Amino acid sequence: MIQKDEASVSVIIPCYNCKSTIERAVKSVFDQTIRPKEVILINDASSDDTLECLLKLRDTYGPSWLKVISLEANGGPSVARNTGWEAASELYIAFLDADDSWHPQKVEIQYNWLINHPEIDMTTHLCNWVKGDTPDYNLPTNWQTTRISRTKLLLKNYISTSTVMLKRDTPHRFNPQKRYSEDYLLWLTILLQGYTIWHLEIPLAYRYKAPYGQGGLSRNLNEMEIGELENYMFLQKQGMLGEWEVRVLRIWSQLKYLKRLFLTNLLKGYK
Repeated sequence: MIQKDEASVSVIIPCYNCKSTIERAVKSVFDQTIRPKEVILINDASSDDTLECLLKLRDTYGPSWLKVISLEANGGPSVARNTGWEAASELYIAFLDADDSWHPQKVEIQYNWLINHPEIDMTTHLCNWVKGDTPDYNLPTNWQTTRISRTKLLLKNYISTSTVMLKRDTPHRFNPQKRYSEDYLLWLTILLQGYTIWHLEIPLAYRYKAPYGQGGLSRNLNEMEIGELENYMFLQKQGMLGEWEVRVLRIWSQLKYLKRLFLTNLLKGYK
């Protein structure tokens, strides 16, 4: 196997009935210009042949680089990601969903930026929607970075999980009781607890389904809305949000929900 420069990054990929997409996701990690030191695939009690597919990938790429953990009971993405997090050994954690992929320079750009800014706890970047099978790998020559503010993240979760790279020793984890909007709760908790999050204005990840109304969790708009409203109430109980903030955020969230319903129906109308 050809050796490349390696980054002290553990990549965590939760896997549930994803045999049709996981090979693309793993290959996008292996093809990095600077390769992460390890990839951890968590089989979340899949009901199809996903586990067999993961074991074949382990044989292909080698068990020292690609590790497979199989859960006996389905716990949802929070449990799967937390399990991978606890098994990780590198300085940084990067998440990738099994139906997404990365630009070949994702790790090189994001990891080096973090190494050059050791005071930063977490970074994200843009994620493009691929209308087809082939992403556009052209990158802008000039791109900026912005610090994610409290207000901006409270008004909208614009952080895709497949864009996140953060310090492994960050003490907060995904809430294992949540299956919807669990990622948003973690990002908010990290930010509201005083950790710094910066956004790289460059597209280094790709999704292959529309944000709303097409497959996976994204079609469960009602559950997602309930999950978001529960997040605000939870953060209020933890003393991270005030009562009036939560009232305003609940109204804003419901307006966003109506917009998503409209966009979903619009997409269906074009089919």
